[in-house]
Formats: sequence, C-alpha cells, structure tokens
Amino acid sequence: MACLRRAPDVTQGKKMASKRTKNSVNKRRILLVEDHPIVAVGLKEMIRGNKGLEISGQATGLTDVLSQLKTCWPDLLILDFDLKSGDGFEIIRSLVEKCPNLPILVISGHDEELFANKILRAGAMGYIMKRSTTDELLKAIRAVLDDEIYLSTDLMKKFLKSHFAPRSQESIKAELSLRELEVFQLIGQGLTMKQMAAKLHLSIKTVETHRDHIRQKLDLEDAAAVRRLACNVKNNHRIRHRFGSRA
Repeated sequence: MACLRRAPDVTQGKKMASKRTKNSVNKRRILLVEDHPIVAVGLKEMIRGNKGLEISGQATGLTDVLSQLKTCWPDLLILDFDLKSGDGFEIIRSLVEKCPNLPILVISGHDEELFANKILRAGAMGYIMKRSTTDELLKAIRAVLDDEIYLSTDLMKKFLKSHFAPRSQESIKAELSLRELEVFQLIGQGLTMKQMAAKLHLSIKTVETHRDHIRQKLDLEDAAAVRRLACNVKNNHRIRHRFGSRA
C-alpha cells in the first residue's frame, strides 16, 4: 500500500468546504489508535478544544489503521503500545515500513526507562506515559508534529547520560549473567569466537548467542561495538568477578 497524501477531489471540493468551518481548515489531524474505550475517551477529551488539533479518526488495530489511511491521511498517529490485537513493536515496524512519512507518537503504561529507547529504535518519534498530564501530552504532540523526537525531560537527561557517559564496571556486571561476563572479558582480550568456544567448552553458535545477548542488554549497535566496549573496559579497569558454576 502506498501511503501518500491524497490529492484533493476537485468534484467534491465545494461539498467539503461547506462542511468545514473556517477554524477547522488548518487544524492538524490526529488518528488515534486505541482499543480501550475509557482511555480513548480520555485522550479525546485531553485533545479536544485545543487550537489547531482535531481527532480525525480512531482505529483499533493495524488492519483498521491501514484501511482508514486509504481515505484520510492524518498529520500524526497516536498509538497505544498495549493494543490487544498485536505486539506493539511489530505494529510500529509495520507502520514505519508501509508509511514511512507518518509520524508516530506512542503512549504506554510501561516504564519509559525500559521501553522508550526500543520504541524509538522501532521507528516511533515520541513516547509518553499514560499517566502524563494534558500539558505533557500536548507538548509531545506539538514536538512530533514539528518533526522532533519527544521524550520526557527526566528520561532525556538519563538517555543522554547513558549514551555519552563512560560505562562503569558495576553497571555492566549488574546487567550481564555470569556466562555473559566471561564471554565479555574474553572478547576484551581479543579472542576469536572459535578460541572462546574452546576455552569455555561451548559451541561457536552458543558463544555467538551470548555475544548477541550482551549487545542487546548493553544497548550496543553491533558486534564491533561490543568488542570496542570490552576492550575499553579491559584497558581501564579489568572486571573482577569470581565465576561460579557454568551456565
């Protein structure tokens, strides 16, 4: 499906003009994707009456969204991450793939520290908690409509700190299992997958799986980033850990 802004239908121009008030012509349209009635009512109430914004439609799942986009293209899509009809990450990825020019603001009840980064990586442009105030919601909407990434002020500070501040040994040790720490240390020592597998009495595939888990847990881009961090930790302060039984 090609998601392009629909060209105006000249034959219906007069009809559409007669139905719209002067104040509604320049309003930014929002498609709400929400299958919890109470939450939907609350969101509409928070947005209703704010100058320049209007709810142009409501969908309850991915199929419904794609169907509505054929007839009405919004300026913003607000997506509840916790839809009953599917996995939130998969819905975001599908929308980004099919409609790359449609900005998405995600709302969720999940802890933003745990989910926001992954949701942005999936392709959304903003993340806001369901417990947020009306002012916070409107601020997020305006930011995403202005083609900006939106996170709460507190989360943005933590996000910047975690991405630019050096990782401590303790933070790494807290996030990885004993086996993953072993693999991480050996990566820092420059061993190959084959050498690590022999040293740990594991298959190469298992070692690669541990490395991938390390990458995911430490939020690193690829295997090369894992190696750089492991070497950096080794060169500064080698992780000291007494390993117990093998996982």
